[in-house]
Amino acid sequence: MTASVSVKLLDPRAKLPAYGSPDAAGADLYALTGEPVSIAPGETVLIRTGLALAIPQGFVGLVCARSGLAARQGLAPANKVGVIDADYRGELMVALHNHSGETRVVKSGERVAQLLIVPYLTAGFVQTDELDATQRGAGGFGSTGS
Repeated sequence: MTASVSVKLLDPRAKLPAYGSPDAAGADLYALTGEPVSIAPGETVLIRTGLALAIPQGFVGLVCARSGLAARQGLAPANKVGVIDADYRGELMVALHNHSGETRVVKSGERVAQLLIVPYLTAGFVQTDELDATQRGAGGFGSTGS
């Protein structure tokens, strides 16, 4: 399944999202910085991409961590998964958080996150006085096993 996403370059140095392999689900997002950006341990910095998107109605853009960057450098989106709604037309920014114990540096052109374009359903919420019974019931975190 493919969806066409219009991308506006807000800066001539910006790079279009790009898939690293033919079967990759996420397209790499690239930092657009002037000077390199230092991110101290525990700090979150908004990293520009220089891109604005027109995501089709019925789809959402999910900004996710790049596993290598997160595992090796401790850098990942602060909100874990960023949500870009189909009606948003502003610049795509990545709130990059440093989970490591060392200052990390992000340079312009570096891959900082990945973007997934995913279809979604809009739910109709209906108030009720009773819910149907299930085996789990009201069991919370860890109630189905370790």
